[in-house]
Amino acid sequence: MTEKRKDYISWDEYFMGVALLASRRSKDPNTQVGACIVDENNVILTTGYNGFPVGCSDDEFPWDREGENTKYPYVVHAELNAILNASGKSLKGARIYVDLFPCNECAKAIIQSGIKEVVYLSDKYADTPGVRASKLMLSTAGVKLTQFRPNIQKLVLDYREKK
Repeated sequence: MTEKRKDYISWDEYFMGVALLASRRSKDPNTQVGACIVDENNVILTTGYNGFPVGCSDDEFPWDREGENTKYPYVVHAELNAILNASGKSLKGARIYVDLFPCNECAKAIIQSGIKEVVYLSDKYADTPGVRASKLMLSTAGVKLTQFRPNIQKLVLDYREKK
């Protein structure tokens, strides 16, 4: 009898991979973030990435990070986009995979939507007031915070036809 493959990826690696792949849709020249929300049965419910709202042209709105007219008032973060993309599906008890720890505004949406776990890759803004507030709100609301520790360093997608 043939044995099963042993080098398959874990659920966490799979869902974080989907979040990272979603981030590749972002047109932000500086920061690309993706999110993937899954239910208790490991079924993907929705995905999202950071960008402008539907109908707001990414050719006409600013991508600047500094100055008088920046991207910050306009950009929808990956987590909020994923929640909104669920189109009313229940997210109660779900997990959200994100490659960057959520800001305080996204934390509010995560809590209100019923998501019970945040799995994140990077926490590079850990010392900022917004992320400290985010962690306080998420922890107080009983949302589990898990830093993703992959068993693999990279995953390559190959679009060539299988033979």
